[in-house]
Amino acid sequence: MADNTNLDLKYKASKIKALVFDVDGVMTDASLTFDENGAEYKTFNAKDGQGVIMAGKSGFVTAIITARENGTVRHRFKNLGMTKLFEGCKNKIAALREFMAEFNLKPEEIAYMGDDLPDICVLKTVGLPCCPNDAVDEVKEHALFIASKNGGRGAVREMCDFILKATGKYEAVASAIINRE
Repeated sequence: MADNTNLDLKYKASKIKALVFDVDGVMTDASLTFDENGAEYKTFNAKDGQGVIMAGKSGFVTAIITARENGTVRHRFKNLGMTKLFEGCKNKIAALREFMAEFNLKPEEIAYMGDDLPDICVLKTVGLPCCPNDAVDEVKEHALFIASKNGGRGAVREMCDFILKATGKYEAVASAIINRE
């Protein structure tokens, strides 16, 4: 299990320029809810969303790479002011490579949070592989940052705050939010 207080981990986090997330099991609790017509519903955590917004306001590139296609995810992506959405991705590493090329990013400049087997190819590539506390064991073996919170329950916020603090950007963005009129 990763030790999130490790100096090497904080150093890696200080080099991050982009935060990338899976959706189901990371931004949500992995529940899939459908109505009688097959419409899919997802529940997102407001604190996680605030973390993503703070990262974006601090100059980080933010993205989603997800295997599913869902209007709820597109709405959440727009609502949070995120930079790039890759949906319907059966090959997440191809999406990551496209993302890196488009934004001129090196692997060590990217943090990714995933929770299940399809995320491992990305976790093995990026500079700061992250996962929620309830990720599958195989993912935890590849994560350097393991949140103390579960997916959809604050793990994204914990990752965002950790990176914002490691890069020295947390105080300014938090102060701007706290002191706005």
